[in-house]
Amino acid sequence: METAPALDGAALRAARERAGLSQNELARVAGFAGGDRVSKWERGEARPRSPRALHALSQALDVDARDLLLPPESGPNLRWLRFAAGLSVAELAAAINSGVSTVKRWEADGLASPSAATLSALAAALHTSTDTVRHALSI
Repeated sequence: METAPALDGAALRAARERAGLSQNELARVAGFAGGDRVSKWERGEARPRSPRALHALSQALDVDARDLLLPPESGPNLRWLRFAAGLSVAELAAAINSGVSTVKRWEADGLASPSAATLSALAAALHTSTDTVRHALSI
């Protein structure tokens, strides 16, 4: 199982409170088993394990998924951008016409020099700029 980017528990709680939802209500609306999961996320004891879970939260709260993630100190890496875009490794690989193993290697190593066309495809799939993707791949 992959490691999810760190969730901003305070941002999650603030968004939940703005939406007027209890932890249990948010869990129900987002399709999760119970409020303890939301409670753990807010306290920083756990994080959504998949981009789909993160996006279920953001949709239930009507906020951008990026607003619920803590950005890495050195800036967003490829995994962070992928989670923020709501894509699995396989979905990103398909969107850029690449192999899953290539995307996994880029996420693990953080160092890659894709072609200009692949860089543009990554930026489009991740809903960001090519400069942001270039930086994410050079960390």
